[in-house]
Amino acid sequence: MRDSRTPSARVRRHVQIVTAIGVLAVAVVLGPSLESAVRPAKFDYHISTLDNGMTVVLSEDHSMPIAHIEVWYRVGSKNEPAGRTGFAHLFEHLMFKGSHNVQTDQHLSFISGVGGDGNAYTTEDTTVFLQTVPSQYLPLVFWLEADRMASLRIDQSTLDSERDVVKEERRFRYDNEPFGLLSEIVYDNAFFTHPYKHTPIGSMVDLEAAAIEDVQAFFDTYYVPENATLVVVGDFETDNTLQMIEHYFGRVPKAKRPVPREITREPPQLVERRLNLEADNWPLPAVVVAHHITYDGHPDAYPLHIASKVLSDGQSSRIFRRLVYDERVALSAFGQGTLIDDPNLFYAVAIIPPGQTAAAAEAALIEELERLKDEPITDEELQRSKNQFARDYVIGRITNAQKAAHLGHAAVIHSDITTADGEFDIFMNVTKDDVRRVARTYFTDESRLVMTITPRGAGGGRGQSR
Repeated sequence: MRDSRTPSARVRRHVQIVTAIGVLAVAVVLGPSLESAVRPAKFDYHISTLDNGMTVVLSEDHSMPIAHIEVWYRVGSKNEPAGRTGFAHLFEHLMFKGSHNVQTDQHLSFISGVGGDGNAYTTEDTTVFLQTVPSQYLPLVFWLEADRMASLRIDQSTLDSERDVVKEERRFRYDNEPFGLLSEIVYDNAFFTHPYKHTPIGSMVDLEAAAIEDVQAFFDTYYVPENATLVVVGDFETDNTLQMIEHYFGRVPKAKRPVPREITREPPQLVERRLNLEADNWPLPAVVVAHHITYDGHPDAYPLHIASKVLSDGQSSRIFRRLVYDERVALSAFGQGTLIDDPNLFYAVAIIPPGQTAAAAEAALIEELERLKDEPITDEELQRSKNQFARDYVIGRITNAQKAAHLGHAAVIHSDITTADGEFDIFMNVTKDDVRRVARTYFTDESRLVMTITPRGAGGGRGQSR
């Protein structure tokens, strides 16, 4: 999944902090070595589908008298029509602005009024609404979610207000942040046809052009039962809860037409591409080396995940250690392997300090990618990567919210809920040869994109970013 931090935050900090409780949990599960790892317990869940097409996933946990509820809509920025970028993120906001029986901003007031908490987020592939409440208030959450699914209020004043909120969020998190446009620059230039070309925040021009008819049509198309997955984890009885869900959500009408699933595919890149760009609010030159990779759930995704950790996860990674510590050709260096619903990218970034050259940083980045193809990673690197995965896996399945996130991701992104448990064994069985094989498959000369990005007006770039 993609890092939710702003691009500039990723420039500043790349070491994950493991809390004391997380370290303790890992110590209990992993023991002194990987070989002694104990596989975490599998989820106990029930999955079913209502007559209107909505998927329901329930998992009981009676350790505390609370319940966590998530509604996953399979709609993200990749589903937005041309010229209407930012719609999925806009709806993340609009969905709290009232429905037939709920007034503006009353949804979260109801939740907080019973001691609960609510939030939402948008990605390239999904929009997710989540709430945690004392379990006796499950009927309240079901009623609120079903009401806005069936009868969201969409009017011009609400659209204008929330459009301004989203535009301000864009200014704060992207336009006004040093290096804040990094992800937009990378994806806009790495993709030609696939909608991953634009990021979930959308463009100012498209947000300004949005008409009420466009917004209503987007809602009617994607916020329907057959495009929704309800995940509930917590203190409840499955049979009784299913009856409640049927009572509230079963009455939401089926979609009038099938949800469109066709997404424009990105053609293969057949020759190396090189770009020189200028960007606003860009303090120092940077070099980006990117390659197209596969999608989340593909067999190659698992060794690619380990390759990404070896190359770019933290200060002990190959890229950071070589470029920042050893050769000092970069002020910061990091990378990211984005494995989501459709084929995406691995890209590595080097921020160039005064007195150093982009050419030196570029050469070092490419040499590290080539090294991964030419020789196996070490036993220590493989074990460390697997231990890191196992750590994240264990401490990421403790709370009801974490469990729901695993189940929702498996059901929606993988379309196979069994992967919520099955991925642990797949990762543990990845070999050094697997890592070298995927590096040779995806990090080819032909698929390479090299971007040199300089501050606007510095004279280093011929193109320009948004």
